[in-house]
Amino acid sequence: MIAWLNRLVDLIEDDLTEDLDVVALAATLGTTEYHLRRMFSSLAGMPLSEYVRRRRMTLAAADLVGGSDDLLGLAVRYGYGSTEALGRAFRSVHGIAPAQARRDGGPFRTQPRLRFRLTVEGAHPMDVRLTYRPGFRLVGHAARVPLQHRGVNAAIQRHVESLDPGEHVRLKALGDTEPRGLLAVSDDVDPDAREGTELTYLHGVAVTDAVEVPADLDLLPVAAGTWAVFRAAGPYPQTLQGLWASTATEWFPSNPWRLRPGPSVVAVLERADDLSTATVELWLPVEAD
Repeated sequence: MIAWLNRLVDLIEDDLTEDLDVVALAATLGTTEYHLRRMFSSLAGMPLSEYVRRRRMTLAAADLVGGSDDLLGLAVRYGYGSTEALGRAFRSVHGIAPAQARRDGGPFRTQPRLRFRLTVEGAHPMDVRLTYRPGFRLVGHAARVPLQHRGVNAAIQRHVESLDPGEHVRLKALGDTEPRGLLAVSDDVDPDAREGTELTYLHGVAVTDAVEVPADLDLLPVAAGTWAVFRAAGPYPQTLQGLWASTATEWFPSNPWRLRPGPSVVAVLERADDLSTATVELWLPVEAD
């Protein structure tokens, strides 16, 4: 995976002034757009689209100071339809307008070309199993919430706390298949996993078709497929967030699997009364690479 991420960076540099066809790039690398975007954002610390924008504006700044083009010419060169669109992108990266940058020579915020390198990780084995699951359903209470990479997600916390305590008991009674127990489900996540973008969060359980789902519950059908199930224990939610990061930095680069579209599911198997520590399972939908 390290090799094809570096190849991706090379392909971006080759066509930096052209519209980025991520689907075609993924096919060239022998993977999928979904997996490519998720792995890039996890390892680079920024979405693929953001990296491309920063690299374009880094080169645009050099061209601007060199005075080789007018602003419209620069806009066209870097894939923007107007000087206004170029200006918005330029200010979002450098913090100043193009005209001011040309007059004053900066300051600029340069994005170096990325290069992914293999480092020695995996000193502690990851507890993971692969399991094939026939189609099932996730049922419970859903809400749209912002994506947050660190700390407690206040929107999710408010959503769960708004439920009547008896509702948790009712949901547990409905669940009849794996993943077991009360589940934290994330679906419709931005492929670039940009912090602040919205996703669908569902607090619920997994059920088979044999279960009659009450009309007041939200329902998410899940297609049959293979799942990678990661287990970890420790401070919560830090252990879970660290587990997410380890799947991208350690497990996927060293195993012949890739993410496929679908919800990610967290099952809390054991927990302290104040939820300060927990044993969790992270279910990720995968397919052979």
